[in-house]
Amino acid sequence: MKALKLSGSLRENVGKKDAKMLRKEGNVPCVLYGGEKQVHFVIAQKAFKDLIFTPNTYLVELSLAGKAYNAILQDVQYHPVSDSILHVDFIQISDDREVALSVPVLSIGTSKGVLKGGRLIKKYRKLKIKALPGNLPDFIEVDITALGINDSIKVSDLSRENLTFLDPPTSVVLMVKSARVAEADEDELLEEAEGDETAAPATEAKAE
Repeated sequence: MKALKLSGSLRENVGKKDAKMLRKEGNVPCVLYGGEKQVHFVIAQKAFKDLIFTPNTYLVELSLAGKAYNAILQDVQYHPVSDSILHVDFIQISDDREVALSVPVLSIGTSKGVLKGGRLIKKYRKLKIKALPGNLPDFIEVDITALGINDSIKVSDLSRENLTFLDPPTSVVLMVKSARVAEADEDELLEEAEGDETAAPATEAKAE
């Protein structure tokens, strides 16, 4: 799996007042878990562009006060109105310990069902897997060539060496539907989305 390098500074003070000041300066409070002790640090918000706002998944090489840590992104908290990043959690990893994370699904080939007028539906954009860091792939490649109309590929149909799929085995990853059925499903999803917009907004996440 590809790695992304990020540099940060250790936090001298930990608290809501300090975190608020850091955000005003364009920085993001972060915490690294999984090691001997938690590490509190800060990274410039603009540095997260290639890590968070992308469909790709990366291993992260953190450089903090002259020390290097291998980690993965664990959680991101956003402001409910501006969508700016409030807080980021990382998990420290080691070469001999399995790690769980989500990686993109990449379909290859052209489905025979699509050639007959069907539509490819992607139920999962990413799949959750567990493996040693050295065995983590950049993506899960799925060949859809043999899929006819109403055919599907489930998690249980996938098999890769040196990794375990964590999503339910019966979950449909990709499927081909007739164009008319696919359009009906899209209309239903649109109606659900419009209904969600009338719901009360979420409260701001707590972060320090």
